[in-house]
Amino acid sequence: MSHAIVLEQNRFVELRRRLLELHPQIDEQTLADTLEGATNLREALEALVRSALDDEVLARALKERIETMRGRLARLEARAASKRQVVVEGMSVADMTKIVAPDFTASVRTGPPGVEILDESELPIDFLVPQAPKPDKRAILDALTRGNYVPGALLSQPKTSLAVRSQ
Repeated sequence: MSHAIVLEQNRFVELRRRLLELHPQIDEQTLADTLEGATNLREALEALVRSALDDEVLARALKERIETMRGRLARLEARAASKRQVVVEGMSVADMTKIVAPDFTASVRTGPPGVEILDESELPIDFLVPQAPKPDKRAILDALTRGNYVPGALLSQPKTSLAVRSQ
């Protein structure tokens, strides 16, 4: 939290405490109006909300840009792989094993054999990687909200969040 906001918040709390101490009969509306006029906390918090909204807009725009760039990356990688495949096929047809150019040397090589899985269900257990079980949080939440006891889990306190509407 910003140092200025913490100072303003402390000032606000102290001012509220002093007003209640000096005027114990003060009603909530008068207290709120008096405090709002006497501090800059509201303005500081408003500025912080605006800054958060700006950051959220930038984050959404950046996510969109990243997704666009990931798509472009995938297209470039596919295009490069396609071009390499055309070169391999062309060299194979021409019975060429090497191209020496001033800026690169390209050669056709046979890579190591790979594995192709035909039917995973037929594989022996020795060739399967065991997976660690993961909690099914949705099922646990459903059970707990229905009032069921789930060992090792409990419903947490709801988190307080800030809702901001902009016109």
